[in-house]
Amino acid sequence: MGVIIVSGCNVWVVIPTYNEADNIAALIEGIHELVPQAHVIVIDDNSPDGTAEIVKSIMARDKRVHLIFRPGKLGYASAVIAGLRYALTHGADIVAHMDADFSHEPSVIPRLIEAINEGVDVAIGSRYVKGGSVENWSLWRKALSVCANLVARTLLGLNVRDCTSGFRCYSRNGLLKLQPWLIKVEGYGFLTVCTYLACARSLSIVEVPIRFEDRRRGKSKLSRRVILEAAVVVFKLAMSRLGLKWLRADVIGAEEAGLSASPER
Repeated sequence: MGVIIVSGCNVWVVIPTYNEADNIAALIEGIHELVPQAHVIVIDDNSPDGTAEIVKSIMARDKRVHLIFRPGKLGYASAVIAGLRYALTHGADIVAHMDADFSHEPSVIPRLIEAINEGVDVAIGSRYVKGGSVENWSLWRKALSVCANLVARTLLGLNVRDCTSGFRCYSRNGLLKLQPWLIKVEGYGFLTVCTYLACARSLSIVEVPIRFEDRRRGKSKLSRRVILEAAVVVFKLAMSRLGLKWLRADVIGAEEAGLSASPER
């Protein structure tokens, strides 16, 4: 699919960054080549390599580009949530989020948007459906990802093949139903919880096959602490399904909490 013009829709793409100076300008350009009307919001955690300065220089000549600059490393989940909130408060109809390292190809964005326009709440860029693939990962990394998804699907009863994908697109209504800002997880386990919540709240989900390629430049953000947090999160949600409801509150804040759950907070 080539260039897509979404008539009458306010499209936003959320990109959390830390030390992505080598990638960010080319990524923004790639997004705008395919979705010219898209607003891009970068959430940068004070990258030492000057990522934010590059974004600022682009902003000076392109009003479609926005920056949330944060004073330090505050975590992946809070960065995504900050971007989602910003997009919603600026009238977004469709919001996507993706990594900045080109492991998520901009060419997939039009297909994700098309899925939303066809009426689904959530479109997930999936490595594990027919047509999806993973390239340039070690055997250990592939095994970790496959096992993490298998465990999450089994223990949480999820009918989604790629529960941990960070390449997603939401309708405005779908995002407001999901309320991801209630999630109390900082690392990539946040993505599994988003999948769990989407299923629990009966959102319509479609998986769009993607080719996932390990980052071309820079260093992976995955750590043992992040892996452990994700495992603990799945365990707590699984136990909550067996009756230990209080464990769910450790992962997800109060639901339907009126203004406290609002994205405008």
